[in-house]
Amino acid sequence: MAHEHHSIVIIGAGLSGIGMACHLARECPDKRFSIIERRDNIGGTWDLFRYPGIRSDSDMFSFGYRFRPWNELKVLADGPSIRQYISETAEQYGITRHIRFGAEVSAADWSSAEQRWTLEVQDNASGQTRHITCDFLISCTGYYNHRSGYLPDFPGIEQFNGQCIHPQHWPEHLDYQGKRVVVIGSGATAVTLVPAMAESAAHITMLQRSPSYIFSVPGQDKLSALLRRLLPESWVYKLARKRNIRLQRWMFKAARRWPNKVRAILLKGVRKQLPDDFDMRHFSPSYMPWDERLCAVPDGDLFRAISNGKASIVTDRIKSFSERGIALESGQQLDADIIITATGLQVQVLGGLALSLDGVPCQLNQHLTYKGVMVDGVPNMGWIFGYTNASWTLKADIAAGYFCRLLKHMDQHQYQTVVAHDAEGCAESESIMGALKSGYVQRANEVLPRQGSKLPWRLLNDYARDSRMLLDEPIADRYLQFAPAEAVRASLKAEPQPG
Repeated sequence: MAHEHHSIVIIGAGLSGIGMACHLARECPDKRFSIIERRDNIGGTWDLFRYPGIRSDSDMFSFGYRFRPWNELKVLADGPSIRQYISETAEQYGITRHIRFGAEVSAADWSSAEQRWTLEVQDNASGQTRHITCDFLISCTGYYNHRSGYLPDFPGIEQFNGQCIHPQHWPEHLDYQGKRVVVIGSGATAVTLVPAMAESAAHITMLQRSPSYIFSVPGQDKLSALLRRLLPESWVYKLARKRNIRLQRWMFKAARRWPNKVRAILLKGVRKQLPDDFDMRHFSPSYMPWDERLCAVPDGDLFRAISNGKASIVTDRIKSFSERGIALESGQQLDADIIITATGLQVQVLGGLALSLDGVPCQLNQHLTYKGVMVDGVPNMGWIFGYTNASWTLKADIAAGYFCRLLKHMDQHQYQTVVAHDAEGCAESESIMGALKSGYVQRANEVLPRQGSKLPWRLLNDYARDSRMLLDEPIADRYLQFAPAEAVRASLKAEPQPG
């Protein structure tokens, strides 16, 4: 098997991986790094999902990289635009040449003796396996399984005579012109699909077991458009980004402090965009705002599709599938030519690779995250995990900035290894996504790392405080253990040898 070595290996060439690589190129130009990407293109999530209407669910001024402004005025950008933005960013910073496409890291083992990671990398086309070593490993794989989405065990699904599609595996040339479509789900994917398909389908129905909070945002940033006539574009970008970050944070904090008031405001916003006789039960969740992630729709497109009769919404439980559609527990029958199961994702950590330390399997659900960017007890490994209550990229950006600071600190002091260590036993049962009550979060509790009872083991999910912690606070603290190469080798020699 072929062998090669890199200072740093980044797993994943999506939004996080390209961002991390750009930070390295900008701030640590002496580091030799490689990106391993299982797909054949840049983009990660944005290359995988190709369903109609695919778009961001966060505004693009805060969703884009802080070092490369998003200067279009569309608030929620479509998938192709985001893919192009990521690809252009990679080209601008010379990142594309560092990417190994069509290759997957199936295992990663840390060797204390060699003070490096050994990765088992499989080539998807040839099936061949090679070993790659690196001093530092950074996971930018997101948090869900790209191979399969979540699909409940629907009774009788095999009886359905039409097409049954999961959005994660969208057929390239699906013809839904004049077809009856049922979308099962009430999350971001469902509320995107329904208005996007409504114009061509004979009729489309969103079937939900329970409602989600949905709010309308402007399709275009008109204030920024106006300011562009008066101010330099770079100023307008900075103002819009700062404004939107603060709005996101304010909305989240308000929902936590005054949940009933925020609930009333959200429902009033929906009420204004629907016919007077519409049953608001379909948009009135039983939980409070931000117990689950909110769904944004541009210019109220979902409400418009419902109002003009092209789409409808049904709140009920599935009794069983039938040859011609879905039988509901209420006795209603939904006839369909196409059923789309927008039922969520399967959470997966580190892209599904087998992680081990000196040959001993390492289960991340038994570990804490340090400042949300490293895993306790795991040497020389970074973990890029964005926000779930704001734009993902906000956290990914400052995490990447932290790793550049960490690497510079290690070089300055000639350290070979760093490991975060929880000596106080701060672990709690709640996972790092435990604040959300979404189905996929609850299903993932057994695989995600734990929260700690206090900092730096507890996630803040607060951009301002996280920025200070990751970008301003000193790197060295009592939780990080650093060692130079010589010290590590000496300690290993001093250990009793087996036999």
